[in-house]
Amino acid sequence: MSDDPSGPVPTLFAAIVKQLCVNATYNRDKIVLAPHVAYTRHGELYVDAITVARNGMLPREEKLGSFKVTGLGDPKLTGRAFTISGLYEPEAERYVGCTLVAVEPAAA
Repeated sequence: MSDDPSGPVPTLFAAIVKQLCVNATYNRDKIVLAPHVAYTRHGELYVDAITVARNGMLPREEKLGSFKVTGLGDPKLTGRAFTISGLYEPEAERYVGCTLVAVEPAAA
């Protein structure tokens, strides 16, 4: 039996806490995401993540995108660790009072 969580929400939360990438589908594309934060907006659950790869291709530039969790198909943890992106701003207004889980820098 695997220690990996089952279901989209536990998988994404574990990925954020452990700073591991996830494989998923989004708009019929196969994507690899580095999820940084899960939060609610208008009663819906969202994850902001760096797209590491889309359909096997690296993106032209690093971007922090918002993904509605219900739109992410079958997210699975990978063994691939990620570092926290400088694009992620934990103090951003959209996260205030609605963050459920977020990456945390390693203690020095």
